[in-house]
Amino acid sequence: MANIPLLLLAMVLLHLVFFMGTSMAKPANFLQDFHVTWAEPHIKQMDNGNAIQLILDQSSGCGFASKSKYMFGRVSMKIKLIPGDSAGTVTAFYMNSDTNGVRDELDFEFLGNRSGQPYTVQTNVFARGKGDREQRVNLWFDPSAQFHTYSIFWNRRHIVFYVDDVPIRVYKNNEAKGVSYPNMQPMGIYSTLWEADNWATRGGLEKIDWSKAPFYAYYKDFDIESCTVTGLSGCAKKFNNWWDAPSYQQLDPVQARKYRWVRVNHMVYDYCTDKSRNPVPPPECFAGI
Repeated sequence: MANIPLLLLAMVLLHLVFFMGTSMAKPANFLQDFHVTWAEPHIKQMDNGNAIQLILDQSSGCGFASKSKYMFGRVSMKIKLIPGDSAGTVTAFYMNSDTNGVRDELDFEFLGNRSGQPYTVQTNVFARGKGDREQRVNLWFDPSAQFHTYSIFWNRRHIVFYVDDVPIRVYKNNEAKGVSYPNMQPMGIYSTLWEADNWATRGGLEKIDWSKAPFYAYYKDFDIESCTVTGLSGCAKKFNNWWDAPSYQQLDPVQARKYRWVRVNHMVYDYCTDKSRNPVPPPECFAGI
């Protein structure tokens, strides 16, 4: 009986080690892990490369990308979006295979707003070059007031887009139904701030007010927990890849409740229910969570 407390302590410690190994993301550094892809003068590094400022003005937007490509896992960034009147602007955080016609891509696009209106986040999934799977959710907070965490989780079973700890979209692997799924190509991590007032806000009805420029978005805490793909080497399925564990193959009950709450209260567009574009919903639309 005297050994029971020690046994319990050992079990707790083992559980803690497992939890830390499967839940904590590895911090990345902008200087170390990313590079500027265009308009370098419009990206300002802060806090020794742990945070950056993106700038959009009438001369240019800007963008950056990871130096490596990744296969499965989770990538996260904390972003503070453009405050005030940001109509016509798009701040994007996405993954892309950079393979032209057969590209895979997982998109967060934050669509600017007129002051006082909610910020809309659009997600999209491309697989083998096929996209047109847009969904839009109005955020339930002011994303320009402080930093919030935006994450893309990706494994062989499903893709989940998170805002903080709330899943706002689930895209399941439906290859059995003939639907392409991005599981063959590694993807890099990208972000851009750019002018898109031909479509971004109310379908292009709201234009950028350049008198409010320059526009600023801020990023920090670049977290990448994934398999890094270098050269021709792949990422084999291994038991020590936490994203392959059974508990990550579907949403848990708490996450599922949050997901349903978003869908009922904050979703404003879903390609699955857009009969003008899809008179018959695509087969993946019946997958649920």
